Amino acid sequence: MMKTLKKYKLFIATMAVLSVLIITSFYSILKPTKVLPIYQPAQVNFELVDSSVQHVKKYHKIADFKLVNQNGDTITQAFYDDKIYVADFFFTTCQTICPIMTDHMYDIQKQTISDPEVLLLSHTVTPEIDSVEQLKRYAKKKLVNASKWNLVTGDKKQIYNLARTSYLAVKTNGDGGPYDMIHTENFMLIDKKKRIRGFYDGTDPEAIEKLLDDIKVLKASDNN
Repeated sequence: MMKTLKKYKLFIATMAVLSVLIITSFYSILKPTKVLPIYQPAQVNFELVDSSVQHVKKYHKIADFKLVNQNGDTITQAFYDDKIYVADFFFTTCQTICPIMTDHMYDIQKQTISDPEVLLLSHTVTPEIDSVEQLKRYAKKKLVNASKWNLVTGDKKQIYNLARTSYLAVKTNGDGGPYDMIHTENFMLIDKKKRIRGFYDGTDPEAIEKLLDDIKVLKASDNN
């Protein structure tokens, strides 16, 4: 009798383990894979989008650029080829949201420092103030790793056009000239095909956590 009970106990335990494995397998198959949206200009707050692209509903990508980083090196789109990257707009003399944004960008740098697929890119909106020397001082103060994170300056018109027609990230200031910008707190997540996959509040720690999670989603996607 005891042998029979032991036999059934083994059978029941085996069936229980098999049931868990089958249910887990079905759940994995049926659970939808998270896919990040691909943002188009027509989907974004019109205040952040130049009128020339506000109608665009597909195929939007970050335009080619040529800027200079904190070390005086020329940075082009080629630096970010086959990379996922986080972009933002700031200026070194900003005393409001920029220090918080920079600290959070540093956190992203720290979390991804050993991942060569992930890079960072911060554009100044005041290139007339933020020279290479100024950016270098700022980079040193903020512990910027130049192999991971570029702070870039250059022609103001080019930066304006990138901000308004590519990254969809700044407002205009009608009183300050044709290329004056009011940057936002937005961080943009860019995939390997140069498409915008997310906007995040660069002053919000929870948004930064979501951004880091979304980077993992992109890395896991064959189509990132």
